[in-house]
Formats: sequence, C-alpha cells, structure tokens
Amino acid sequence: MYACDEERMRDLIETFSKFGDTGHGGVTRYALSAEDAQARAEFIRRMEAIGAVIEADDLANMYATLPGTDASAKRIVMGSHADSVRNGGNYDGILGVMSAMEVLTTVAREGIAHRHPLTAMIWTNEEGSLYPPSMMCSGITCYDWLPEAVKGGFRYDDMMASRAIDGPARTFGEALAEFPYRGDAERRISPEKACCYFETHIEQGPILEEAGCELGVVDCVIGMFMYRIRFLGETTHAGTFPMPRRRDAFYAASEALRHLHDRLDALDVDDLVYTTGEVTCHPNVHTCVPDVFEFTLDVRHEDPAVIERARDVVLSLTERTWAGCSCEVELAWQRDTTPFDARLRGFVEDACERAGVSHMPIHSGAGHDAQFAAYMLPTTMIFVQSRAGLSHCEREHSSVRHCAEGATVMLNAALSADAALA
Repeated sequence: MYACDEERMRDLIETFSKFGDTGHGGVTRYALSAEDAQARAEFIRRMEAIGAVIEADDLANMYATLPGTDASAKRIVMGSHADSVRNGGNYDGILGVMSAMEVLTTVAREGIAHRHPLTAMIWTNEEGSLYPPSMMCSGITCYDWLPEAVKGGFRYDDMMASRAIDGPARTFGEALAEFPYRGDAERRISPEKACCYFETHIEQGPILEEAGCELGVVDCVIGMFMYRIRFLGETTHAGTFPMPRRRDAFYAASEALRHLHDRLDALDVDDLVYTTGEVTCHPNVHTCVPDVFEFTLDVRHEDPAVIERARDVVLSLTERTWAGCSCEVELAWQRDTTPFDARLRGFVEDACERAGVSHMPIHSGAGHDAQFAAYMLPTTMIFVQSRAGLSHCEREHSSVRHCAEGATVMLNAALSADAALA
C-alpha cells in the first residue's frame, strides 16, 4: 500500500489557485485563456521534473506519461480538466489533474514498479463557460463511441465554430489555433493507446459530508433531460388593457411551473431532482404584458423509467392552455445513465479499504469528461468530500487531507489495474 504526500498536495492546490485568482478565494480560468496556459505550463514543468514525457493533441488535451516496463502495454490514464466557470473554486476539475500529477510524482520518487505506462491528463474545455458546450473536447475525442442521441451535439466543425459568450467574439477554433499547447490529432487518447481511465473529482454536493464519508466510489453518471418550455400570449399595454382579457405569458409560465413542481413531487421518487435555471421574457419591457415567456426544466435520475414518467409530466403541459396562453415544449438535451466499469470500481473500493478511508457508493448528478470516456474505455471516478456541498463558486472547498486521500486511493487502484489488466 502506497501513500501520496499531503504536503505536496497542499502545494499543488496553493500553486494552481494562483492561475486566474479572482482575489476572493476562487478562480476564473476559461479554456484556452492566458490563465489556462499558465496552468498548463506548471503542469509541464512539474511533470518534466519527474521524467514524464509530455504530449498534446489537436484539441490541446495534454498528456504526461511515465513509461512502464512493458513497451507494448497500453496506458493507464488519470486526469480531469483545468478550466473553470467564472468565479469558480480551486478544486472543480483541477483536483483530478493535481491528483494524477501527485500519483505520477509518488511513483517516480518512490521508484514504484509498474508495467503499463501511467499518464496524467488534462481535458480541454470541460466547463464550456466561454465556448459552449460543456465537455466539448471529450465529446469530440470520444465522438465515434458516443450514442447517436449525443453525437449531434459534438460535431467537430460545429465545435470549432462555437463563439465566445464573453469578451472578444472569436470562435473556439480561432482560440485553439493561437493556443501554445496544441499538438497533433494522432496524440488523442483512444482504445488503441489506453486500457482504462480514472478521474478523481470533488463531489460538488453534500452527500458524503452528511454521511460522514471521506470518499465516494462513483457507480454512474445519472440520466437527464432538459426541455425549453415556451408560453405564447399577447402583448398589450400595461396600463390600458383590462386584466380579465389579458393573455400574460409570464403569468401562464408561473402557473405551469407550480403545476410541474406539484406533479413531479407527486411521483414520490427518491433522488429525483429538477431545476429551472434559465428564463427569457419578451418583450421584457415594464410597460408591456409579456407575449412570450420561456424557461428550461432540467430533470435527473438514475432510473430510465423514472425519467420517462417525468417526461410524460412535461409533455402533458401542451394539452391545455395556461392563463389563456398556449404552451410548446422543445427537447434541448438528454443523456442516458452512464454506468462506470465494475472492475475498476472494485479496485477503488479495495484501495479505500486498504487505506482505511471511509467510503460509500455514490451517483454523479453532474456530467464529467469521464462520462464520455466511459463509452470508449473502461472508466471510473472517485469523489472527494465537498465542504457544505458547495461548488461552482468561490467558497468551494475540500480539505487537503481528503484530497490527498483521493490521490492515494487512485494511485493504489491504478496499481491494481496495472497488475490485472492486459
């Protein structure tokens, strides 16, 4: 049983938190930004110092590899993303990169024998905060293995044409062409080069902390759908048109949203979660009755049957009018539950037991690069406890001890894979 170093992990966290530091305890580190390039340079510096070979592919995904004793063996890859949301925390994504770096550093410094090459990886543009969509470059890389329903959202040409939603109006492809760490397409991770993939990540929720567990053994990324729900009424003057004759789309949407909450709660299903996170109003003028109001509904659960029951509730909105307004629903995005590899999960559970780390099985409600990698390679994830469940904010925090424990478990799980896999 080998252990990663808590002080090295502390140094990694403190160092990477400087790249995009907001001055308020968090970071803004968009993909392909100067701050992203600074993080990549530090990744290269530290990995070259332990003798790792550095590569980058055409999407600026980066790889640092320690050769194994068997030149014909495929790589065991560990990693995550370095980009963040605006005013995000110091752990989301980058913890998986730092954990992989610490695994390789421990292996190199302690001379731990391994047959397979061990690779620490950075995925480009997981967040999609500047250039949508999220998980862009894992979607492109794993495109040939993705379900047909997902593929359409990750066509290469469409991704290269994605325009920045903040700052200069340039495309992802234009930014990628200027980024200093772009390489060649033949460097991409693939089943021909790699035998499995591990990703350590903060939980981004309160379940582990409330259960008194330090780590989570992730069994799947849960399925979900997102609909745009639109109400069509009539614009009239706010001061002159009688209330009983109005067709107020905003008011209609409020009635329907309350109805959705009541109907979805009435399904009485544990762990079903749903969110309205985006709204638009037209004409959005205080002297006008709204004629169009639209909101999104994001629904998530592990069980496909529950997802379909919830979908029936959403689709039923179109069967009636709401405050005199008609309703349209449009599917914007969906994914099936993505299970992780049972054998790799077993290696993680065994490593937790041997390390004396409290753990529990857990689902991921959020999407991750590992979700797409799982269609291409045997894949699993390790969750590290998040304080108060906070993430995508500057108060995001995981203790150094828990972060080091996550790296220790990934190290020993990877060594188990090294011994067991072809």
